[in-house]
Amino acid sequence: MHKGIATVCLSGTLEDKLNAAAAAGFSGVEIFENDLIASAWSPEQVREHCDRLGLSIDLYQPFRDFDSADPGTARRTLRRAERKFDVMRRLGTDTMLVCSSVSADAVDDDEPLAEQLRALAERAAEHGMHIAYEALAWGRVVDTWERSWEVVRRADHPALGLCLDSFHVLSRAQSGGTSTDGIAQIPADKLFFLQLADAPL
Repeated sequence: MHKGIATVCLSGTLEDKLNAAAAAGFSGVEIFENDLIASAWSPEQVREHCDRLGLSIDLYQPFRDFDSADPGTARRTLRRAERKFDVMRRLGTDTMLVCSSVSADAVDDDEPLAEQLRALAERAAEHGMHIAYEALAWGRVVDTWERSWEVVRRADHPALGLCLDSFHVLSRAQSGGTSTDGIAQIPADKLFFLQLADAPL
């Protein structure tokens, strides 16, 4: 089984984090954007160091507040995504995590949200990349895995799938807001990424 760890889970500089991940026996890493921004290394240098350590870069994350009820903001967000795709190309990774919006202007309707995600997936596909959509437990509109799956299903694009994070899924289940029943019914080819994260009950 291929196992990775997110750099946000580790301490120190990005170099320290990558070295620690390799030393702990992980096969890959998720590069957290803030770690890359804070690093003196270029994306190419990060990629080269991972290659030396035998680490794949499995995910670039997170792309925040993607959707918007304002058409102008939605267009600007797609342009922002293009810059992320360029960074991903330089890193040598092909999957970006897009988390559900916490913004006040988040789209509160599944169909237009699906349309915006489909547009993003089309842009990603043009670059040979994929989008893994994740419901944050504190998302303004999409805060359960069921809602995230519904919009991904409606968007119906091969470059768009789900990221399931046990923290967000189980914290909502614990509060009675959702259930894990039904996850096994999601087609396997739409489960792009799995994150296992724990927290105090």
